[in-house]
Amino acid sequence: MAPPTEGLTLALPKGRILAQAIPLLRQAGLDLTPLLASGHDRRLLFDLPGGLRVLLVKPVDVPTYVEHGVADLGIAGYDTLCEEARDLYEPVDLGVGACRLVVAEPAERPVTLRRGMQLRVATKYPRLTLRHYRSRGIQPEIIPLAGSVELGPITGLSDQIVDLVESGETLRQNNLRETDTILHVTSRLIVHPASLKLKQAAITRTIAAVRAAALTPARTA
Repeated sequence: MAPPTEGLTLALPKGRILAQAIPLLRQAGLDLTPLLASGHDRRLLFDLPGGLRVLLVKPVDVPTYVEHGVADLGIAGYDTLCEEARDLYEPVDLGVGACRLVVAEPAERPVTLRRGMQLRVATKYPRLTLRHYRSRGIQPEIIPLAGSVELGPITGLSDQIVDLVESGETLRQNNLRETDTILHVTSRLIVHPASLKLKQAAITRTIAAVRAAALTPARTA
């Protein structure tokens, strides 16, 4: 039976994770048919049957919408949640969007790590990166990049990078090699703490339905 969704707002990430999450949400009883039927239009807000409102936002922005109470629930990557350390409830690991946060370097210029060394690291994840290196006694110079992190060591901007990988093919094509895995990443269902109190019945049932779907191995689009 579909969970009650009247009055709930769900923030979903645009792109690859959305495509993987939609079958799971459908299995949980959340009717996203109008969302799928929207085709290539540019709508970002949908009012769906059953009173569910859906926001389509950039993946990195999902926790912001949920933390500020604009959305009651959302789907966000574990990498973003760890990097930003927001005050959110994470009741379900959805098991979609699996990837890894890794350290990589030029295959022909391997770095020998030692305590107190000077090291430049390019990344989209400055907090997680700093924590990783500090645990090894290294205080790196963090170079924040918003995209194409692989170019950092290729151009001499950095000695190493910290970035997300799925298959590692992009690293290989740019002659980079993985040296360490910092974090295994999947997408999580996140909930605004106040919403959980104010809309307890609807959210609790939604969480239960999504958890049951996430534990079911076979999901088809």
